[in-house]
Amino acid sequence: MSTLTFTLMTQDDFAIFWPTFKAIVAEQHTYAIDPDISYEAAYSLWCQVPKATYAVRDSAGELVGSYYLKANAAGPGSHVCNCGYMVTAAARGKGVARAMCEHSQQLARTHDFKAMQFNAVVATNDAAVALWQRLGFSIVGTVPKAYCHAAQGLVDSYVMHKFL
Repeated sequence: MSTLTFTLMTQDDFAIFWPTFKAIVAEQHTYAIDPDISYEAAYSLWCQVPKATYAVRDSAGELVGSYYLKANAAGPGSHVCNCGYMVTAAARGKGVARAMCEHSQQLARTHDFKAMQFNAVVATNDAAVALWQRLGFSIVGTVPKAYCHAAQGLVDSYVMHKFL
């Protein structure tokens, strides 16, 4: 994908992004979020709870993805961050997730995070697992049958980690 721009997500951006968010969650292949989540609850989860949430646009100004950055835990664990990434169906396979992950790592460093951890990467999400590994993340744990995949039933989830 050509030039991408990253801006803090606004309420208007989330309204545009909502169909993508809803479709990804409803698919039940990657996110352990209730597929019946309301718009208001999704907005809170994606945009209000995190430290920062970004809207990502392509060179034509189309919203192609979004990600959030937050502390993975409180207090003594707050030096490790966590992110969530979603890409629109039309933009998948075009480098958007890679760009978001790279951007989020830079942002995490500016917020003095020392590491990034993904708590529940669904093991059957081969594209994400491979991308995160190419970007330096390691699988540091496997949670057996932790995710109820809509098509494959109970599958493992990975905890993936990278020092920044």
